[in-house]
Amino acid sequence: MYDFTIIGGGIVGLSTAMALGQKYPDKKILLLEKEASWAAHQTGNNSGVIHSGIYYKPGSYKAKFCREGNNALVEFCQQHNINYEICGKVIVATEQEELPRLENIYKRGVANNIDISMLSKEEAKEVEPHVNSLAAILVKSTGIVDYKQVAEKYAELAIKQGADLFNNCRVTDIKETSEGYVLITNKEEYQTRFLINCAGLFSDRVAQLVGVKPPAKIVPFRGEYYELTPEKRYLASNTLIYPVPNPNFPFLGVHFTKMIDGSVHAGPNAVLSFKREGYYKTDFNLKDFLDTMTYPGFWKLSVKHGVDGIQEMARSWSKSLFVASLQRLIPEVSAKDVVPTHAGVRAQALGNNGKLVDDFLIIDRPQAMHVCNAPSPAATSSIAIGKAIANRVTV
Repeated sequence: MYDFTIIGGGIVGLSTAMALGQKYPDKKILLLEKEASWAAHQTGNNSGVIHSGIYYKPGSYKAKFCREGNNALVEFCQQHNINYEICGKVIVATEQEELPRLENIYKRGVANNIDISMLSKEEAKEVEPHVNSLAAILVKSTGIVDYKQVAEKYAELAIKQGADLFNNCRVTDIKETSEGYVLITNKEEYQTRFLINCAGLFSDRVAQLVGVKPPAKIVPFRGEYYELTPEKRYLASNTLIYPVPNPNFPFLGVHFTKMIDGSVHAGPNAVLSFKREGYYKTDFNLKDFLDTMTYPGFWKLSVKHGVDGIQEMARSWSKSLFVASLQRLIPEVSAKDVVPTHAGVRAQALGNNGKLVDDFLIIDRPQAMHVCNAPSPAATSSIAIGKAIANRVTV
């Protein structure tokens, strides 16, 4: 009998295992991951950004956890000799109509106690010589790291604390008992007093196994990237370069991201994935597809953002359209300067009303907790989220 069992070996699940081990050193902790490696999906395919928290509503989980998580993650990397860089980022306005929105982002950053400064066109050029802007915000605390390496260190520390972490172990059913839960897997059955669902792209389905109906369904969006060829990396070599977000579209828009290995990724566009772990355009899963297509919330979202969605799909299939969007930020970029690179899939919780869940969604139940929405900045926030879960569980 385990005291705590976590489903999901992504960065949030592993951080939770580590935090529980620190808070409850005498308790038996189990983590089950269906893949052969840790951080195989969202964590291992994200952009590696250490976010500042500038965009998020003051007082929200995202704002609180991201700000705390940023500091904790940097300290963790320093303590465990994990390579990272606090390079900063610039959010640039390229059109007059974006200037008021840039000002609103600045005010939100100030409200969230983020270290930022407003830059003129000339000052932005001093930071990023090739960027096109009318004005910009410099966000000093943004950085980059390899989150798969971070997650693997979380796993190592959790194991050292005494937790059992098992790979290749898929949960197929869950039975509630008077003492807690029995988890049925492809290997054996495990008993636990407390269940923590950190299953990411499948978090809603895991919740449903124990009769919990989340107020939102996971709808997968694939983020497709290009990367600058090595000889063109100098075009975005100092910071991360982001546009002013379109308030009518729920994603940040294509941007340039330095990676910790020295490469520079450009993207993502955001297109509906026909498979929850669908990293390629041709990936298809009938259950996942029908799950989305029969969900009223998806069609309400489509009506509201249909034009934007069509533009994203067109850019997915047209390199010239993708490059044109990049040229808004760096006009010198041409089609020959970028090559395709890996994609990621975002587990986005979508409400029945057609609105994307804007904050982390954590559902408490007797002897269980379900993390049903933890998209970006969950990796940045992972230490803070893990500690918060450890503080909320009932022993």
